[in-house]
Formats: sequence, C-alpha cells, structure tokens
Amino acid sequence: KPFRPASALILSTASVSRLAFFKIMANDDDLGDKLSAPPDFNGPTSKRRMTDILCTILLWCMWIAMTGLGIYAMQEGDYRLILYPLDYDGNLCGTSKGQVDMTDYPYLYYVNDFSGGVCVKECPQLGNLTDPKTLVTYSGLYQVDGSYITSDDIAIADYSYNNDTLECTDTLCYPNGDPEESFTSYGVNMGKGFAYYAMDTYELMWRCVFTDEARDSLDAVVNPNNENNLTSVIGAMADQNEHVKEGYNLWSNLYGDLWVARYFILGLGFGAPLVIGFVYSIFLRIPLVLPFMVWFSVFATIGIVFGGAYYAGELAAEWETADPPMYTEDNIKIAQYGSYAMYAFGGLLVIVFLFMRKRIQLAMGCVKEASKAILRLPLIILFPVIQALGFAAFMIVWTVYCAYLASMGEFKTEQIDTVPGLFISVRYFEFSDFIKQCGWFMLFCFFWSGQFIIAMGEIIFAMSISKWYFARDKKEIGSSAVLSSIVTSIWYHTGTAAFGSLIIAIIQMIRTFIAYLQKKADEMDSSLAKAILCCLQCVVLCFEKIFKFLNKNAYIQTAIFGSSFCKSAKEAYCLIMRNAARIIAITYVSGGVVFVGKMFITTLTTGAAYFVLDHELRDELYSNIGPLFFIALSAWFISGMFMGVFDMGIATILQCFVADEEMYGDSQSMYAEGSLKNWVEDHGKSSEKRGCMD
Repeated sequence: KPFRPASALILSTASVSRLAFFKIMANDDDLGDKLSAPPDFNGPTSKRRMTDILCTILLWCMWIAMTGLGIYAMQEGDYRLILYPLDYDGNLCGTSKGQVDMTDYPYLYYVNDFSGGVCVKECPQLGNLTDPKTLVTYSGLYQVDGSYITSDDIAIADYSYNNDTLECTDTLCYPNGDPEESFTSYGVNMGKGFAYYAMDTYELMWRCVFTDEARDSLDAVVNPNNENNLTSVIGAMADQNEHVKEGYNLWSNLYGDLWVARYFILGLGFGAPLVIGFVYSIFLRIPLVLPFMVWFSVFATIGIVFGGAYYAGELAAEWETADPPMYTEDNIKIAQYGSYAMYAFGGLLVIVFLFMRKRIQLAMGCVKEASKAILRLPLIILFPVIQALGFAAFMIVWTVYCAYLASMGEFKTEQIDTVPGLFISVRYFEFSDFIKQCGWFMLFCFFWSGQFIIAMGEIIFAMSISKWYFARDKKEIGSSAVLSSIVTSIWYHTGTAAFGSLIIAIIQMIRTFIAYLQKKADEMDSSLAKAILCCLQCVVLCFEKIFKFLNKNAYIQTAIFGSSFCKSAKEAYCLIMRNAARIIAITYVSGGVVFVGKMFITTLTTGAAYFVLDHELRDELYSNIGPLFFIALSAWFISGMFMGVFDMGIATILQCFVADEEMYGDSQSMYAEGSLKNWVEDHGKSSEKRGCMD
C-alpha cells in the first residue's frame, strides 16, 4: 500500500480515535444481545416518561442560584465600574461615583503607565499632534513659554479638593525649559510620573488613546537621539493596571481596529455566515445539486484563498511604490506577510483536499442520504438559528450578571516609589475570595447552560430524523415532525440533556482549572510543572472528546426508545461496538463534506469581508487582520451550526440503520430504503475488508 502522508493520518485520527478507544476497551462478552424489535414498534416510541428528573431539578436549581446571585450583584455592584475608566484618585469618569461628581468628564487621559490618569471632558484632538510645552498633570494643565493650546482644548476636572495632589514646578517637570530634560524629570519620569505631554488622541471605550502620529511627533522633540524607548513608554499608558509591556502597540492598534470596525464585524461576522450557511444548507439538501455544490465549494475555497493572497501582494507592491507614500512601512509589511500566509494556507488546502478527494466522494453518499431526510424536514434547517438565538438570550443575561459581579471588588491604593522620594498613587480593584468563588460558579453556569442548549438540539435533531427513518411512507413526514419533536424532547427529555451536558461541563471546568494552574506554573517558571500540566490537559481533552461522542449517540437512543441517559449510553455503546467496523469507516468518511462546507462558508465570508473593509475603512484601520480574524472565527462557528445538521443527520441515520438491521435482519421488514441499504453495505463492509484507513 502507498504510504499515507501525515496530513491524511491527522485527519483520519480525529474522526476514528473515539471509536478506536471504545473498541479497545470493549469485551465481546459485555456487548449484550442484538436488539429485538418490540411487538408494537413502528418508529420512535410514543409511550414515553420523563427521564433523569433529578438532573432537571439540578439544572433549575443552578439557574435559580445564578439568578439569585445576579440579583444580589445588581443590588450591591455597579456595572459602571467595569465600563467606565477610573482616575488616579478613585473617581469614576462620567459618573458621580467617587469623591467628586465627574458626570461632565466622561473620558480618561492617561498620565503615566500605571494606568493613572485624569478625567477630561473630551479626548483632545490637536491639529499639531502634540504640544510638548503643555503637560497634563494630576492637578490640571501645566504650561511653559511656547505652549499653544488652551484649557478649552483639554478640559480637565477640578482636583483641587485633594491636598495630597502632586503639582508641577519648573524644577520638578520642566527644568531649564528644555523638553529633553523634561522627559527625564521627576514629574514626567519617562511616563512613570504624575505629568505627561498634551497629545492628539482618539477615543476607545471612554479612554483617550494616543495616535501613532502624535507619538512620532513627540519623539522627535523630547527624544531626538532615541536614547529612551519612547514608543513603549507612551504605549503602555493605555494599558490598564499593567507596567510597560513589549508589543503594546500591536494590541493598542488591534483594539482600535476592532472598535472602528465593530459594526462591520457584527454584520459580516454574524449576519453574513447566517445567510450564506442557510442558503448553502438549502442547496446541499437537494440530491442532484449536492455533487456540484461540494466540488464547487472545494475549488471556490482554494480560489478565494489564492485570490486574496494575490490581491494582498499586489496591494503591498502598490503601496510600496506610491509617491508620495500613503501608507506606513508597517502597513506594507502586514500586507506582504498576509499575502505569504495566504499562499501557504492555500497550498496546505490543496494538499489536504488532494488526500481527501476519495473521502469527499464517499462522504457525498452519506450527505445524500441525510439530505433526503432534511428535504422532508425543511424546518430543521432553521433550528440552528433558534439555538443561536437561545444561546444569545442566555449570554445577554449571563453577561449582565457577570458585569455586576465583577464590579463588587474593593478599591485599593498602591504607592509606587518611582524615584527616591517621589511616590505615585495608583488605584486598583481587589476581589474577595467570595467574589472569586462566585466567578467560578458563573463560569460553570456558562459551561452547563451552553452544553445543555447543544444537547437539546441534538435530541430534537435525532428524534426528527428517526421519525423520518422509521416511517414506512417517508413522503408523509414533514415539518410537523420537527415541531412535535421539539415539544416531546422538552417535555420528556430535558433531564437527559441536562445529565449529558453536566458531564461535559464538569470536564470543561477541570480543563479550565488546569489552564489556571498552567498560568501559575508560567509565573513560577517551573518547567516540570508546565510539562505535567500540559500532559494532563491533553488527557482531559481526550476524555471530553470521548464523552461528547458517547453523549451524542446516547441522545439518539433516547430519541428513538425514550430511555434514560445511562441506559441509552450503554445501549448506544454496545450497538456501536457490535457494528464497529462499518461505523468507524462511515464516520471517517462522513466528515469530508462537513469540513468542506465549513471551509467554504468561512472562506467566502472572510473574503467578502476583506473587500468590504478595504473599500469602506481602508484609511481608518491600522490593519484589517484583527477584524478579519474575528469575522472568520465567528463564521467558522456559525458554519459549524449549519453543517452540524448534516453531521447529526448522518450519525442518526447510521445508528437507526444498524438498529433496524439488528431488529429485522435482512428481511423485507427493514425500514431502510434500497439505496441506503446498498450504500451502507458497499462503503461499510467493503471498508472492513480494506481497512477503514484505506
């Protein structure tokens, strides 16, 4: 046999590792007897009872506790502490919370790199970019001869109430009237003092962030010989509660780009993939269109990536030769490196698709059978949107509760000795152990609720498709089956979804705690601890994947037979192990079209977003890479929701088939249609002879 390259083996491993694990652990004597059809079996049972009621009660108790904690936080906390900036003396800019009413001064102007700043009425926008003869200090404006701005240009709140406020003098802040000496003076102290220069800014989340042009302009005046790293000093001033950090400029520009492009990210990152995913799913469920859509998606994905790479390269070349220069060297490098990265990614996609071509061809058979069910159940295509809306509703409530909870810390004051005899006061937030424990609880609520929404969707999908499969006349099945499945699943099997999602939530909490320990190990610089925790994280991740696979198949059993979670999990495990070879082979190939669909939706969305951002915001963004990354990330997850319909459909039909086969053998009583029976036989048993990795 020809050697299979690493890329193909990696793709194979992800899809079969869970089944392989179960197969290794299985004992043929423990797999039980084959299924036997109940005397009155005619599809998913209609005689159901509420399953796993205890887990339903626990879920409701968790939601009630979360609501109670949220109400308590809303009464005791103030969300403004999270949204609005805090000045050096503990006043909240834009509010009356603090020693002075700062309602008329909603913006924070940074004075030092310890996040100390003063509240101002507007973020200054200076035509000359900077006035090095004017200092913004803890006590107001301080100006020397040659300054040109007025108090109207930078309206600072009145801090005269504070008798301990440090004030500038010529000796402290501007010795000998020399800007270079001022930069290293006690008052300015290279961004670690109680005063800093008046500069051109833009507003970001009520913070005044220095523009790149203003930094360069000031650098030429106070640091002409580049003796001090001025860019880092100035950049760090916009970094909350942190000291100067290398690479601040990157994050500052990223945050600025995300804020400028926020509406485009919302529309293109959420709206566009919803529309594209819905339309793509509609076409994919039409059997005759399916092959064209799949291969078109493959070539279109590759074409979009290479087209974007070529466009970015040409753009970089155009910018580089422009006279006069219109873009900075950093912008040109970003375009060039982006082009190289897209060429590399496109080449990787070509290699992946080449080695997946047979798998994709086989996978179309899986999707073709699933599309027959989805064609009869058109309403099921809309269910991912309903799930997304439900999750969004939960996220709104959860985010509000968390914002109030995070505002329940206490103000602390730290005196920082920057130079001998000069102390800078810095205010910061400190959380009690109770608030930290509440934060862990809220994180658990997020994990459990999110997984519960996914679990309910999988039960509803499985029940809808199993009703189609176990119908003698499949033409009689329509969207009413989806509506009845929604009602039945919510009324009878909420507990089963809660049980399975609780297991995943607990595992995710363990992974989060391990990640927390990994961060502590990094701080301690312990190589041994980092290695052990990394291995432990991998093990727990494997368990999460295994249980997600087991849960999905347990939900299918619940949808068909109405059994509780534990019984369903056992029956699903035994059923799969008795038919392991065929299920491994078909599971392996079925992911091909799902992967192609996700790549196509994500690539098309990101490609369209690139041209929109370039056309609409070219002169306003430092780089469109940040917004494009978040748009692509959102598109990937949303495309996963739509393609998950087909993935769950394939899994349900496959399990229905093996259950059907065990109950009725090869007799004419089987519910499977001839095309499905022939397809499973051709690509299941033949794969068993060849080996599922062939």
